[in-house]
Amino acid sequence: MVSGLAVRSRVHWPQTYRIIRSIHPPIDLFEDIADPRDWDALAAVEEKTNPRIRLELGDLGKVPAARRVSGPGASFVMAPFVHCSLLRPGRFSDGSYGIYYAGDSEDVALAETIHHHQKFMRATKEAPGWTADFRVLIGSVDRDLDDVNAVPGVRDPDDYTASQAEGRALRAAGSDGLVWNSVRMPDGECIGIFWPDVIGVPVQGRHYSYHWDGGRVDFVRQHDTGKVLEVV
Repeated sequence: MVSGLAVRSRVHWPQTYRIIRSIHPPIDLFEDIADPRDWDALAAVEEKTNPRIRLELGDLGKVPAARRVSGPGASFVMAPFVHCSLLRPGRFSDGSYGIYYAGDSEDVALAETIHHHQKFMRATKEAPGWTADFRVLIGSVDRDLDDVNAVPGVRDPDDYTASQAEGRALRAAGSDGLVWNSVRMPDGECIGIFWPDVIGVPVQGRHYSYHWDGGRVDFVRQHDTGKVLEVV
């Protein structure tokens, strides 16, 4: 049940910032085939000769054909929706459906991803050193979204019970997505988009590496400038 405390308002950001791991190559089906209605049939044909294609494509059934996007850069938008998993829940989803998360600035995106990377590194007891590379995706949004800042518990730093319930209810009620003040950088804002066709196809920005000191991410390095920045 929707809490009734979310407020729908227009969110117009000329630039949105999302940071993802750099290891995943574009998926040709999303990039090259113009009509998303053809994807399921083509994937079925490809799967007969390449059993790995289903793993690469993810679960196309998670996104209705009418809400898919295609063309250059489409992989960046489609990926979080077709590769979602109950093993990877997030603030507004238990993992049964995907969300495209982004911030209103690169600093917000860094703060949010550093937090989650730290949790992973601690859980897996990784040795100190420079860790995986990340890429910045720069997009835009101009849509009516649900501001959930007034909903109790949705910005809890660690407990996602209330936020997942609100996300699930709003999505079921037809919401295109959510907006809230960043938990890791309260002066900034985040969005969580429920469908690929809501968010503009992004372009790639700079690359980063994160340095893990054994307890936290203490430095990030910009690949384009070579600058090493301290995380405070």
